[in-house]
Amino acid sequence: MIVDESGNLVHILLVEDSPTDVMMTREAMEHYKVLNPLHVVDDGVAAMEFLRREGQYRSARRPGLIILDLNLPRKSGREVLEELKTDPEYKNIPVVILTTSKAEEDIARSYGLHANCYITKPVDFEKFIDVVRTINDFWFGVVTLPPDQP
Repeated sequence: MIVDESGNLVHILLVEDSPTDVMMTREAMEHYKVLNPLHVVDDGVAAMEFLRREGQYRSARRPGLIILDLNLPRKSGREVLEELKTDPEYKNIPVVILTTSKAEEDIARSYGLHANCYITKPVDFEKFIDVVRTINDFWFGVVTLPPDQP
């Protein structure tokens, strides 16, 4: 299991509306024995409720990493990213954009909103699990994550 500098278990929040992509992410994490808890929400409104611990997410743990799709119902990933990175309480949580969009405008805007990285989802399952492995290796093997905060 991966822990932060304070010794706390790092939780991952996946914000993804495609059940297939959620399933592939879970399978890839199991395949590479990523034991960190994965929490899944399927739209931008639920993502913000999870982070703010509102409604059904009152007991949610603060994630140490967010994997965010851009094309979401109710509130887009772009809007979620903007909210996160302009709020002092959440702006230090690393955000990995994992989306199907290859549009230069989306890439530039995501980095302009302070996304920590931008990855275009591969359609092939083997390549997809390689992407999840790379995310795991980099964010939990190389990077020092900020300590969990209230």
